[in-house]
Amino acid sequence: MWKLSGFADEASSDLDEQIALLNKLGIKHIEFRSAWGIKVLDLTQEQLEEAKAKLDAAGIKLSSVGSDIGKIFINEPFEDHLKRAAHAVEVAKFFGCDYIRMFSFFIPQGEDPAQYRGEVMDRSRAFVRLAEAGGVTMLHENEKDIYGDIPERVVDLITEMDSPHYRGIFDPANYVQCGAKPVDEAYPLVKDFTHYLHVKDASATEFDANGHSKVVPAGHGDGQFPELIAALKADGYEGFLSIEPHLGDFNAFGGLCGPDLWTDAYNAITKILSDQDIAWQ
Repeated sequence: MWKLSGFADEASSDLDEQIALLNKLGIKHIEFRSAWGIKVLDLTQEQLEEAKAKLDAAGIKLSSVGSDIGKIFINEPFEDHLKRAAHAVEVAKFFGCDYIRMFSFFIPQGEDPAQYRGEVMDRSRAFVRLAEAGGVTMLHENEKDIYGDIPERVVDLITEMDSPHYRGIFDPANYVQCGAKPVDEAYPLVKDFTHYLHVKDASATEFDANGHSKVVPAGHGDGQFPELIAALKADGYEGFLSIEPHLGDFNAFGGLCGPDLWTDAYNAITKILSDQDIAWQ
């Protein structure tokens, strides 16, 4: 049974409104990135307890802690960021969550990622040690402009870490934005490491005001979503599909789109699932 989740903070910064939308759509998991306009790792203990009480009362569990771990430049200081990663592990354990979304560091513009490979691997391994000690799993997202943005370097990272506590998120829109065809080029390389899917599509020919590929609902762009879902089904995938609409205005938390556009994103992916006779919960 595939499980739907999502970044509900793109519908609203208010946690009660996030929960209301998830309840309306029958979604029982959340990729918890922020509440009340505060990133999850910056919430106080009192706020974490309040959030957990609200989610528990609604019967909603975390699919992942939507952290920003690894979303700094590789040449920035690391000590405080490693402490933030340790806190992410504690937050995951507090919510009874197995997964933490994370990244592999931005590379300075115009520079060769290969020259930073050693530092990326050392820092990523420090994250993995924390995950192993805490009994959770770091999920690497293939974000644009980080070391692991293209499929070849995703494979490099995960094989180098060589740990069941470090697996991959497959984000089709991000691959489109990096010039990789998600199913034709990326999936064959990374499928064995893919434990989680971000539901986000993008156009290779339409661009936003920042020059990035325009993000669109699943199946409306070049993310090869129907083919991807078919491939995952054939390979026996049973993980999360986390809806990340990115259809509205952007800020530090993502694309704030409101409940209507969020629902459009939900309808797009559930239609693809229905068309392929895939059940979800």
